[in-house]
Amino acid sequence: MLRIFKWLGIILGGLLALALVAGTWGWYGKLPFNWAINRAFMQIVLESPETLSQLRILESAGITFHQDDLDDESVAAGDRMIGKMADIAAEFQRYDRADLSYQQQLTYDMGNWFVGKMKDGAERWRYHNYPVNQLFGTQNQLPSFMESTHQVNSVSDAEDYNARLARFGVKFAQVQEGIKLREEKGIVPPTFVLEKVIVEIDGFVNTPIEQNILYSSFEKKLNDVKTLADTDKSRLLAEAKHQIETTVYPSYRSLMGYLVEQKPKSTTDAGVWKLPDGDAFYAYVLEMFTTSSLKPEEVHQLGLQEVDRIQSEMREILASQGQDVSQPIGILMRQLGEQERFLYPDTPEAREQILKDYQTIIDQVSAGLDPWFAVKPTAGVKVERIPEFKEKTSPGAYYNAPAMDGTRPGIFYANMYDIKATPKFDMRTLAYHEAVPGHHFQVTIAQENTELPLFRRMAPFTAYVEGWALYAERVAWEAGFQNDPFDNLGRLQAELFRAVRLVVDTGLHAKRWTREQAIDYMTANTGMADSDVMAEIERYIVMPGQACSYKIGMIEILKLREEARVKLGDKFDIREFHNVVLKNGAMPLFLLRKVVEEWAAGQAS
Repeated sequence: MLRIFKWLGIILGGLLALALVAGTWGWYGKLPFNWAINRAFMQIVLESPETLSQLRILESAGITFHQDDLDDESVAAGDRMIGKMADIAAEFQRYDRADLSYQQQLTYDMGNWFVGKMKDGAERWRYHNYPVNQLFGTQNQLPSFMESTHQVNSVSDAEDYNARLARFGVKFAQVQEGIKLREEKGIVPPTFVLEKVIVEIDGFVNTPIEQNILYSSFEKKLNDVKTLADTDKSRLLAEAKHQIETTVYPSYRSLMGYLVEQKPKSTTDAGVWKLPDGDAFYAYVLEMFTTSSLKPEEVHQLGLQEVDRIQSEMREILASQGQDVSQPIGILMRQLGEQERFLYPDTPEAREQILKDYQTIIDQVSAGLDPWFAVKPTAGVKVERIPEFKEKTSPGAYYNAPAMDGTRPGIFYANMYDIKATPKFDMRTLAYHEAVPGHHFQVTIAQENTELPLFRRMAPFTAYVEGWALYAERVAWEAGFQNDPFDNLGRLQAELFRAVRLVVDTGLHAKRWTREQAIDYMTANTGMADSDVMAEIERYIVMPGQACSYKIGMIEILKLREEARVKLGDKFDIREFHNVVLKNGAMPLFLLRKVVEEWAAGQAS
């Protein structure tokens, strides 16, 4: 679990620019509140060279000390992180909340809640996770990081790239150390996780080096540097090949060998209930991800209710289009998704066309949101294919935020593995969720809002972030971008999918469902492609609780909107409502309620 804690804490810490101004005198003394909180999180982000490369808030000043290193995954580094979280918790207690401004009180409440939960969780649940898994394990995240995040604009950048390749051995040894320690504590991944990772690694190391993403993406980056001499390019590529051959591949093979030995010790039990004190752990992660007090059984029942409601709406649309609605929704939607009129050909050219069509959808909606939004991001977003080496076990799509220095746009990654998993009536909804007015819209507006403290511009409160993206799907429909009844059916299917998540996530981790039970329920109730269903269920197994945040967040945003509309009547302005929700950055749902209710009261008076 510490990996998740560390990542969340690091994201909150995009704060190093302030360190250049604060200087040494401010590193240890008492500062004004915002500076003090930023300083505290600076001390976390300094521990992560990979996050510094992701944020890119130092490179414009010529500071690149971090570019030749990778994150420390050792047990000792975990000990230091827990200590830093305790220090940050203590930092909040040095200030009297009553003396702070309104925005500072929001920062205080938000940070104090988050850090307290992180600290308690890290101390108790440090090893309750699987650092190597089919979804976000070190073995697939690290090549993706090197390809998408490490920029090469000079010989020095390229040499840093090769230095990072040379660090793969150290990092993999640290990860393997953590896996062994977890095994001693009775924390072993389910059998299917080990099997999929072993297959993934086997394919990775048996790829000819020149075709491996670590080499091919590096070669492309070098070719894009027009001032690079051919001799330098040849030297740098030779060094990359040497590092992959002598360090990277042996590190992967060593990890694979250990996982092969571990597999006989694994079981098919999928839920975290099987871990030491697993029920309490699941209740904890559910609270962290949803920022609510809902219990597993309450979430499960909410999911069942939403499944019934959404399926009823879908049947009405299907009936209006002359479809026979006597069969279960899963069967009806699967039949619809297999119709030739809704599918692209299974060819490389069609996959390229899908990416272009996603971009067209994003450009269209971006140009038509003035009646709904007063604030918009300035950074752009582009669509790319999920790297092929990992798309088989990846979700249907995901989003990467832009670099803060403007050198990299936001990226919407689409999965092209199974062409039947991309019926045309689903595409608008997915683009709205991942890009505009969803993740890219919300994340970038927060990043670009210089009136907020930096850590609030990066806050990773999942129920807000994913709740907003799901809410954005509905807003795009309300704004008239899904007038085709089948596009609207795709939107409802996507919302149904998130309602089903409430049922299967709690089913797996609280009700002790098997992996197969969860797959069967999702297949029967959504009609999604088999490849998507399997990837999703396996995602929930290695990331418990997170999938529940989408629907719970959306429900709360819609509830707040309706309450404000009723309270304000003719005074209600949807643009102002969206301003309040977006311009304060991500926050726990209970604080979002406070902010919206106070705004509505102010508007009413």
